[in-house]
Amino acid sequence: MKKLLSFFPALLALALLTGFVADPTGYQVGDKVADFKLKNVDGKMVSLADDKAVKGYIVVFTCNTCPYAKAYESRIIELHQKYAPKGYPVVAINPNDAATVPGDSFAEMKARASSKKYPFPYLQDETQQVARTYGATRTPHLYVVTRQGSDFVVSYIGAIDDNSEDAKLVKTKYVEQAMTDLLAGKPAATNSTKAIGCTIKWKKS
Repeated sequence: MKKLLSFFPALLALALLTGFVADPTGYQVGDKVADFKLKNVDGKMVSLADDKAVKGYIVVFTCNTCPYAKAYESRIIELHQKYAPKGYPVVAINPNDAATVPGDSFAEMKARASSKKYPFPYLQDETQQVARTYGATRTPHLYVVTRQGSDFVVSYIGAIDDNSEDAKLVKTKYVEQAMTDLLAGKPAATNSTKAIGCTIKWKKS
């Protein structure tokens, strides 16, 4: 595990230096997103339209089992604690196929959310259609969506920051920089970065 984590900063720096173009089959910055209705760990169905007061959402595709997702777990909770009061709560979505990765089953999601005291919804994308529509490929893979009238529009896509190994060594907080711009009424100066994480475990055809 330590050896794997030691590669994280180098991998992240390489990916960011080589540039990033969002998956062309998914959403790009500026696109309107389709709403979804997914089951939360409390058994209730959740959609973006549920909260009429929000300014937007921080949508994170994540999971229980990926080392990268685990490394970012506390930082995702901190994003919610910082930005939910400002109108941008976190919505976490697990896109992994539970048949392929039993540790990402709904029962295990419920256990993880309870043990870590998630303050945000943790939704199961059982059909994986939401992840495919967004163009998510990794866990974690983050999208900031901002309300425009009755729609939500993609404002940022990519990584949370530039160090998945150690939060104390982060130099650039991509999401926080984007949120500072958005809350000031400006577009994010950096609106896309390379998502670094485990590949989503798709259903076997």
